[in-house]
Amino acid sequence: MSTHTQILYHIVFATKNRKPTIEKGQKKRLYAYIFHLLTNKKCHLYRINGVEDHIHILTHVHPSISISTLVKDIKVSTSIFIKKELIFKNFDGWQEGYGAFSEAIKSKDRLINYVKNQEKHHEKKSFFDEYKALLEEQEIVFDEKFLL
Repeated sequence: MSTHTQILYHIVFATKNRKPTIEKGQKKRLYAYIFHLLTNKKCHLYRINGVEDHIHILTHVHPSISISTLVKDIKVSTSIFIKKELIFKNFDGWQEGYGAFSEAIKSKDRLINYVKNQEKHHEKKSFFDEYKALLEEQEIVFDEKFLL
């Protein structure tokens, strides 16, 4: 029998100290790099987007990969890529933590639209408020002082 999985994750992480260092004109290069990284790990990227201080990744995760290893690999590899290629001149790295939320495949289209419309979404809502709402939606207990 073959192995069949549908492990859909909504991954969110911010720049170090949430500095607005992801420059709009160059972020497609970052997203293309992440797409290739995920493809090489046998993951399927549904959508990636973000704003100046954080990114969202909606992806299927191959069952042989732990989510913590995947996020670590994305953050380490992209940090090296960004610094080597000088695509974001003020980039200092990524924040230490991340959010990774398992999602039902039935939510895929809604989540794709949510990630796709990040710029519009953040005209009204800060990253802090957005992230707090994601944690509450997922019923994750947290202390606000650790979100700063």
